[in-house]
Amino acid sequence: MDYFLTEEQRMIKETARDLTEAKIIPKRAELDERNEFAGELLADIAKADLFAVLVPEAYGGMGVGIFDIVLALEELARGCVGVATSFAACGLGILPILISGSEELKEKYLPAVAEGKSLAAFGLTEANAGSDAAGIRTTAVDGGDCWILNGTKQWITNGGEAQIYSIIALTSPEKGIRGASMFVVEDGDPGFSYGKKENKMGIRASATRELVMKDCRIPKDRLIGRKGHGFITVMKTLDVSRPGIASLGVGLAQAALDEAASYAKQRVQFGKPIISFQAVQHMLADMAIQTEAARGLVYGAARHIDAHPEDASKVSSMCKVFATDAAMKVTTDAVQVMGGYGYMKEYPVEKMMRDAKILQIYEGTNQIQRNVIGQELNREYA
Repeated sequence: MDYFLTEEQRMIKETARDLTEAKIIPKRAELDERNEFAGELLADIAKADLFAVLVPEAYGGMGVGIFDIVLALEELARGCVGVATSFAACGLGILPILISGSEELKEKYLPAVAEGKSLAAFGLTEANAGSDAAGIRTTAVDGGDCWILNGTKQWITNGGEAQIYSIIALTSPEKGIRGASMFVVEDGDPGFSYGKKENKMGIRASATRELVMKDCRIPKDRLIGRKGHGFITVMKTLDVSRPGIASLGVGLAQAALDEAASYAKQRVQFGKPIISFQAVQHMLADMAIQTEAARGLVYGAARHIDAHPEDASKVSSMCKVFATDAAMKVTTDAVQVMGGYGYMKEYPVEKMMRDAKILQIYEGTNQIQRNVIGQELNREYA
């Protein structure tokens, strides 16, 4: 379908597509098998100037919107959701700085991200705080000339690979989540270390590690925004970032559809290509419908958020749920269309099916997203 992209948007999409075809697709199976962080591919993404889409023009970026970022992520995800997740997580990591950070923090950190010289990560999840963000236990104590952080963050994408970490911690524990604040922690800060690299079902080309802060001392100017406003920053961050996760679902679904349809044209059974059988045609038709419907919702949500960032929660959650559920269904059906071949690692759809599952889980499970949508509807129809 024609989504009336501008010349700049077409350029972003084509650049990401060309890089995916030339660099990501040839390496994705090896990275997955070896559980290896895609550092070289992220360097290729940097050379293509795609990190600039994450950053405003004032700090060396392109100054584009969420919709433009969605276009790049969709194309990268067609190649490998693990690689695309590492890129997306960098954008997630700098969003708190963009939303609430001082001018000094923006000038200090954003130009290096725009050039692809620094990766960022986002530290919210803990052992007892995932869907329930109010369950965080990490603390930050005013140490006079510094902040002293103690706690552990769990399952952090780009953990151990990023140079910049946006971390939420309790500065006034007695106030609960209303006493949380956001900070920038840098790789190499005293008292800051990493746990083991997780061995995941999917997105194995991305790195997932614990972040451990034990009397971690950081300068006072690393506070993002006002003290006690951390949870607000987190909620605004996730509202803006979820279309990016949804776009990973769109790109993955499209890749799975392409593989399944191509296979169905070539695979002959009972003397005919299996795409000629109605049972297979109906599966492919449903896969195509779900993929295009997801794309339309994601694009529409991203454009809405660019125009009305204050009204993001419902549409952000809607597109995340729909597109990632579609990705799970389409990749599962792609394996079914390809039968025994689809189940083998020699073909990419088994990896796609494994990669799809995390999209329904991270950045807020799809069950929690439905809660958000329901709560918004409750307010609208009060």
